[in-house]
Amino acid sequence: MRRVLADSTFLRVYLLLALALLLTFGLGMLGVALVDQVRREAHREQLAEAPMRLLAERLSALPPAAHGTWLDAQAQRLDMRASVGLLEEASLGYFSRQRLARGKVLVEPRDDQGWRLLSLLPDSKRLLRVELTNLSEHQLRGLTVLLGEWLAAVPPPARHARLERMAGGHLPVTLEEAPPSGLDDYQLRRLTAGEVVIQLLPGRWSVAIYLALQERSGDASWLVIGPVQAFEPMPGSLQLLLVLIMLVVLGVTIYLIVRGVEARMIRLELAASLIAAGRLDTRVKVESADFVGRLGMALNGMAAQVQSLLRAQQDMIRAVSHELRTPVARIRFAVQMVEDMTDEPAVRRQLQGVDGDIQELDGLIDEILTYARLGSDAINGREMDAVLVDCRAMAERVIEALSPLHERLALELAEGAEVEVLAEPRYLQRAVQNLVANACRHAGSRVLIRVRREHALVRIDVEDDGPGVPLAERQAIFKPFARLDDSRTRSAGGYGLGLSIVHKVMSWHGGSVSVDDSAELGGARFTLLLPQRNELG
Repeated sequence: MRRVLADSTFLRVYLLLALALLLTFGLGMLGVALVDQVRREAHREQLAEAPMRLLAERLSALPPAAHGTWLDAQAQRLDMRASVGLLEEASLGYFSRQRLARGKVLVEPRDDQGWRLLSLLPDSKRLLRVELTNLSEHQLRGLTVLLGEWLAAVPPPARHARLERMAGGHLPVTLEEAPPSGLDDYQLRRLTAGEVVIQLLPGRWSVAIYLALQERSGDASWLVIGPVQAFEPMPGSLQLLLVLIMLVVLGVTIYLIVRGVEARMIRLELAASLIAAGRLDTRVKVESADFVGRLGMALNGMAAQVQSLLRAQQDMIRAVSHELRTPVARIRFAVQMVEDMTDEPAVRRQLQGVDGDIQELDGLIDEILTYARLGSDAINGREMDAVLVDCRAMAERVIEALSPLHERLALELAEGAEVEVLAEPRYLQRAVQNLVANACRHAGSRVLIRVRREHALVRIDVEDDGPGVPLAERQAIFKPFARLDDSRTRSAGGYGLGLSIVHKVMSWHGGSVSVDDSAELGGARFTLLLPQRNELG
């Protein structure tokens, strides 16, 4: 039953882990989508860095009074809106201001549609704000012309210095001495005529932009912008693969952790089962100070405390029983002296009754000592001296010992093959003898003993033709000093310890004792089950 409960508990744990993995899968997909979103925003900012630096450079070269006129002109030229304001007047957060201070460009989505680009001017006090709906070919051409004009305004040796200030981000800008390769004749003629040529690069989502810068000497240099890479989101198959790999790693890690905890819990369960079966010397190996280790230490402490209490109880019972033998012996001696001193029949009858009571008390003390000795052996974890026992020969010895005491009954051993079992012979014979004696007290005329071998077990049945044991009392009769209120009463004799001793003997052997109805004789049938194995303990 405990094993079923443990299995159901771990089944619930695994179901919770499965739900956790599903939740992790959903969170992983959401995380990948968020990473893609961050990558997309970073790509926009990197593309916007060079154009915003160009606008900032052009503005810084103009007097503040001319900023509005110049920005209006560029707004018509580039299809966008641009303005300059003070940084302290902008409603920006701390992190946004820090990014602007490091020279970064902020790209914010507008409420309606499009984007808002923010960049600090070189004086670090004014903020350039550009708003556009989308990025078009017209804007690319306009920005390229604006960059060409800015470069053409200085001699050729100084142009590379200006380009260095534009370097960075995902928008490479270079000046070439030779015409760009890969253009057809039509594109070359347009380029020579001073037009901006946009080339779609084959095999990838990127473009390159070209512009010829004419010199007074008639020579030309070639402005090359790009390749401008388009944003490539992470493929869905790759996203799924990454999430699955994460789930597999997480699942294997959780499984190994749970399996380790389960193995340790199984050891705790086994130790608790052994303690419950009477093996109070059982202890759990504590391997760590985590919750399982603390539970193991608590279990060890509980077992040690129970073992100590039961040992004290057994010692007290044994001491009291030994102490009772001395006054009982003195009483018996006194009774015998009185019996020798009188010949009156009435007195002798009374003395015989007293002697019977003394014998009963002596038998009770012997039963108590046997019960205490069994309990002490179990508490102290003493291993039994097990040998191969011939069960049929043992049953015949029991019948031979009890038959003279119950001449009115027929004590029989059923036919069968020889059966041997590894057991402690003295205690096993005591258990069988107690069952046969109990059957003799309640049988009408017949007691039958059966010995047979079953699968991995040796079975010994003791049956009688008495009134049987009520179903509701079949567990209680194995408790110490337990008695029934019906036909099996105190008048039938016994001390209430015989069946309890049988139960302790069988527990010590790793077996069991039970009672049901005898199909053949109609009374009670007590069954001993002993495991068949090569060694005990």
